[in-house]
Amino acid sequence: MSEDTSFHPKYGSGQTVSPAVSAVSVSIDPDKNSTSVCLTNLGSNVCYIRIGTGTIEATTADYPIPAGQQIAVSKAGGDNVLSHISADGTTLHIIPGEGF
Repeated sequence: MSEDTSFHPKYGSGQTVSPAVSAVSVSIDPDKNSTSVCLTNLGSNVCYIRIGTGTIEATTADYPIPAGQQIAVSKAGGDNVLSHISADGTTLHIIPGEGF
């Protein structure tokens, strides 16, 4: 039996970024207890994200976040980079935490 766990944000670690036509990477919490990242597309255009370590670069073949939507994705312990891109530009809020 599976159990749904609501998302528990790591308060004080959120950041708002502006995805644009070129991929940009930002640091996220590498703590193994931060097993998820909640992403809120505050803008009116789709953006794409990739989570990992080291040098990574999001492309339009990565995970899409539709305009006006909020999603939570899991991340591996130690993942400390999120790359984002949006051909038409948007605003994305990123906050690590636990659960979905």
